[in-house]
Amino acid sequence: MVRSASPPLRLLLPPLFQFPALEQFVQSQSSLVCRSHKRKMSAMAQPIPGKFVPLESSQHTEETSSSDGFKFRLVSYNILAQVYVKSAYFPHSPSSCLKWKARSQAVLTELRNFGADILCIQELDEYESFYKKNMETLGYSSAYIQRTGEKRDGCGIFYKPSSAELILKEEIHYNDLVNSVDIAEKGNNSTAETCTVLAEKKSNGGHGDPNDPRVRLKRNCVGLLTAFKLSDSYPPIVVANTHIYWDPDWIDIKLAQAKYLLSRLSQFREHVSSKFSCIPPVIVAGDFNSTPGDEVYNYIVSSGEAPIKLYSLYAANGGEPPFTNCTPDFTGTLDYIFLSDGSRLKPLSLLDIPGPDSTDVIGGLPNHQHPSDHLPIGADFNVLRTA
Repeated sequence: MVRSASPPLRLLLPPLFQFPALEQFVQSQSSLVCRSHKRKMSAMAQPIPGKFVPLESSQHTEETSSSDGFKFRLVSYNILAQVYVKSAYFPHSPSSCLKWKARSQAVLTELRNFGADILCIQELDEYESFYKKNMETLGYSSAYIQRTGEKRDGCGIFYKPSSAELILKEEIHYNDLVNSVDIAEKGNNSTAETCTVLAEKKSNGGHGDPNDPRVRLKRNCVGLLTAFKLSDSYPPIVVANTHIYWDPDWIDIKLAQAKYLLSRLSQFREHVSSKFSCIPPVIVAGDFNSTPGDEVYNYIVSSGEAPIKLYSLYAANGGEPPFTNCTPDFTGTLDYIFLSDGSRLKPLSLLDIPGPDSTDVIGGLPNHQHPSDHLPIGADFNVLRTA
C-alpha cells in the first residue's frame, strides 16, 4: 500500500541553520540510521565466514605437507532443504531469511566461502534447478542421490576436479534393509534382527503398522559412497556422506541404518583397496541425528562390533561441538566427521563452531548469519604417501 507523502520538513520549519543544535542532532541521527541500515543489509547478504583453526598437533605435519603429503579441505553441512522451510516450523526466524531467493544465495555464498575441495551436503533439494549449475560455475563437479517418497531432498558431494578425481561411486538406499527382514526372521541377518524386537511405539501417521519391521525400516533415507584420486603420488581416499533417520523414538531404525552404512562402507573400501592395490583412508560425514554417547554414536566409534574402525574427528581434537543443530525446540550435536584409524590421514585444522553465547546463534537458527538450522563442520587434511 502506497501512502501520500507528507509535506517536506523544510517547508514547515525555519531553515536549520537558525538552530545549530537541531541541525547537529538531525545529522547525527541520519548517520545512525544509515549505519544501522548498512549493518542490517550486510547481515542479510553476508553469512558469517567459517574460520579454520589450526590444530597444535598439526604443526610438524603442516611444515612437511608440501613435500610429504597432499593437503585438501572437506566440509560437511546440512543446508536445510527448502521443502522443510515453513514459518510454522521456524517461528523464531526472520521471515525474510526463510524465503528461497534469499536462502539459496546465502547458502551458495557459504559454500563458496569455505574454499573446500570436497563438500558433503545433506538435505540437498533444488539440485537440478539451482545447485548443480551454480556450483559448476564455482568450479565444482558433483554426485547426488535423491530420497524416494514424498520429501525429495537428498545427499550430494561437490568436489573440485582440480583437487579430487571421482573414480568410484555407490549409492545407499536404506530402504534396502526391508529386503533383509525375511532373512532376519530366519535368524540369518543380525543387522536387521535388531528391528524385529519391537515395543509398542507411537502411531505412524497412517503409513502402516509401526510395529511391522518392514514399515519401520522404510524411511527413504540415503547415502553416498565415493572414492577420489587426489594425485598419482598419493593413495585414493574414500568419502561417505549420509543422513540418518531423524525420529529420536526410533533408535532401532537409526542403529540398523548405521550398521548397514558401515557394512557397505567396509565392502566398498575393500573394493577400492583391491582395485588400486592400497588401503585407502576413510572419511564418513553427515547428519546422523544422534547425540554423542547414544547407541548410534557408540556403535560407530566402537572398536569391536563395527566392521570398520572409526573415530570422531572433533572428539579426538578437543571434544565434540556443544551443538551443530540450534533451534528453540532442540539444541545439540547431530553432525559428525568420522575417520578411519591409521597414519596416512592427518587433520591440520578444524572449522570453528560458535558457542552458546555467540550472538549469531542466540534465538536459534536459521537467521541472517546462518541460512540453515545446522552449522557446518569441516577440516583441512593432509594425506601422506606412505603409512
